[in-house]
Amino acid sequence: MHIFLETERLVLRPFTEADTDHLLALDSDPEVMRFINGGRPTSREVIQARTLPRLLHVHPCIGTRGYWAAEEKATGVLLGWFEFRPLDDHSCAVVELGYRLNKAAWGWGYATEGSRALIRKGFTDLGVERVTANTMTVNAGSRRVMEKAGLSFIRTFTGDWPAAIEGSEHGEVEYELTRTGWERHP
Repeated sequence: MHIFLETERLVLRPFTEADTDHLLALDSDPEVMRFINGGRPTSREVIQARTLPRLLHVHPCIGTRGYWAAEEKATGVLLGWFEFRPLDDHSCAVVELGYRLNKAAWGWGYATEGSRALIRKGFTDLGVERVTANTMTVNAGSRRVMEKAGLSFIRTFTGDWPAAIEGSEHGEVEYELTRTGWERHP
């Protein structure tokens, strides 16, 4: 197994098609999907036709993928995934940070630990200049992770989403961390 990144408690590795059942379970949990699509489960067909191709895509500018399966190092249990994806396939200057972890992994600091490690790798090894992250304004847990990982609130905005979900009337928030900001407070 190729390991992209290790932390004290996590192993981030590339996804494979063998992860389909884990992704299906993750994206079928109403609480996990609450701020993504209002809690609706994702079908196996969507996982195979849309989710997996996105997770398996290699970004030419960094020569690797932008999504990583997150396993608990001690047990090998798949906890979910992290996103550290260039917004432009041909430039790694700006990447989007994201994470989706199963409910059992919430509150244990995994999202912050993985996010900080990806940010460090991005600024030291991958040529990243700016990390950005978005979530619904009402998603306090995700916002807290962004702040603990060193990102700062930039703005509130309204997206043109296909369907309104509870809380979407409050809009989305964008956070960021620049290389310069990180170098001042790594």
